[in-house]
Amino acid sequence: MTHKTRIAIFISGRGSNMMALVEAAKAPDFPAECVVVVSNDPAAAGLEWAASQGIEALAVDHKPFGKDREAHERAIDAELRARGVEFICLAGYMRILTPWLVTQWEGRMINIHPSLLPRYKGLHTHERAIDAGDAEAGCSIHWVSAGVDEGALIAQARVPILEGDTPDTLAARVLTEEHRLYPAAVRDILTKM
Repeated sequence: MTHKTRIAIFISGRGSNMMALVEAAKAPDFPAECVVVVSNDPAAAGLEWAASQGIEALAVDHKPFGKDREAHERAIDAELRARGVEFICLAGYMRILTPWLVTQWEGRMINIHPSLLPRYKGLHTHERAIDAGDAEAGCSIHWVSAGVDEGALIAQARVPILEGDTPDTLAARVLTEEHRLYPAAVRDILTKM
């Protein structure tokens, strides 16, 4: 494989999906190279892990920008362009993106979400699935669009909801599927680009 797509991974916390993508990218035939991990939170635990893997860990703290979300995203965008980033993977990035950034990266930015979209956009997805009496939950990978968790679906993985499940026990089983599904979807997308 001659060209590996230069990807940025956005996180806000520990970054377990980021870790799964970084590990997958170590394979010689994986079509991506993780060049930078970006967080809006300088204290995000995943930044330290990324640095330990030899990947640039970049914190662009949103707090100095106040309520100007677009200014924060313009600062991030400038950092991405300076590094030759070609594709973005959101992996537990907990900021709602502005239309400006979405437009800049349209068709080159994906997200993983812990529900079977279009059900349960936003937060507390496992609790909502259990409370609704659903038979199954799961995760979805989708293209990022201006609407929150509304972009076209790329892939999904399903997990049964078991009797006695709590949001935490369900989340743990779904997370296992997320770690499998995200690298597989990235491989598929980038191989076809």
